Amino acid sequence: MRFLIPVLLCIAAPVFGEDYFPKPDSAGGWRTLKDAAAIRKTAGLDLRRLDQAFDYATRTSQHGGLLVVRHGWLVYERYYGRGNREAIPATASVGKVYTSIAVGMGLTEKKAAIPDGLDTKVFNSKYLPQAMPLDDPAKAEITLGQLLSMSAGLHGEGSNPGFIGGVPSVKLNPIPRPATPLDQDLAALRTPLWTQPGGGYSYASSSPHIASIVLRNLTGMEMDDYLDKRLAKPMGWGQWAWAKRRGDVVLPHAAGGGDIALRSTDHLRFLYSVLHKGRWGNQQLIPADYIALCGKPTKWNTHAPMSLMWENNADGHLAGAPKDAFFKSGGGGYGVIVIPSLDMIIYKMSGDDSQYDPARTGLKQDYPYDGSREGWTPALRSQFSDGPIGTDDGVRRIVEMVSAAVVD
Repeated sequence: MRFLIPVLLCIAAPVFGEDYFPKPDSAGGWRTLKDAAAIRKTAGLDLRRLDQAFDYATRTSQHGGLLVVRHGWLVYERYYGRGNREAIPATASVGKVYTSIAVGMGLTEKKAAIPDGLDTKVFNSKYLPQAMPLDDPAKAEITLGQLLSMSAGLHGEGSNPGFIGGVPSVKLNPIPRPATPLDQDLAALRTPLWTQPGGGYSYASSSPHIASIVLRNLTGMEMDDYLDKRLAKPMGWGQWAWAKRRGDVVLPHAAGGGDIALRSTDHLRFLYSVLHKGRWGNQQLIPADYIALCGKPTKWNTHAPMSLMWENNADGHLAGAPKDAFFKSGGGGYGVIVIPSLDMIIYKMSGDDSQYDPARTGLKQDYPYDGSREGWTPALRSQFSDGPIGTDDGVRRIVEMVSAAVVD
């Protein structure tokens, strides 16, 4: 028996990336692996399969890249077109998960002011005075959790259908434009209901924006300022912004529905904290219990796999990915992905020329671009389909392809 103890010590499982957190890029940044053999041995990934995932990604958007971190090692970072580590494009609906996390932090910080948290009914003078008087009395039943899971009953944009019990059961027509345009907040608050709160799911960007108004009212801070203080500075992000320009119009507030503009390796920092249940070094930046809710089915939305702005795979609708994977896609093909069981995070950088325009973000960027993706047209989904690869399809396929690169 005296020989048993050292044997047990030798086979103890290593703690891969648990105690590692990257420095800011300006101070050395992420630890990296470049060699295929080292990537396989240390990170348990097949470089050839990651290259295949990258090749697929290039078919889904005009510009972009693919970055993969496993066990705390940045093992893959490749770009195409205007994609670059120094690029800071507007990432469309990827911003929704940043809105969600900001609200999660605010609920903990201001718990005394909102003791019921996500169960709080917010369409009232205490939490949303901007909404008073209500344009529809049924909105008084909408909870914050429903807003962040898009089950508040608010009409989705475009012709997004209404899902009931997982089935796209209700065809929704686009909302008519008002004769007199509403301001940013009122445009969201006056979104009509297509069903009773909790009665169905429809993808409505007005929902997270309303949640961001609640956060602004609770904290007295603009959401981008709140994120800068609570996440950007502690994590050591480089320059970033919330893109507020829409043509000739500059929005007064960060749009809770999206368009955060972040460097690729800083998206990874955010995801890495989410992977580590909100921790960054010795700081608990994001409430761990809130992150736990993001990655699994939620009571606030029983109609679609959307939990607090994250799509989750608990039902296995991505057959080639672990069931604990959760992620968010954004217009133009962007994707942020967390897979706890694989100790892995993925950033799918994407976008078109307009999303890389510095005028949209107000950030100066200087990096080379060879013009190789000018006039790019989207690839077809397959030889049997005349439609291009969609935003959601592209992200979901990347989740599966990178998961398939795991070899340990």
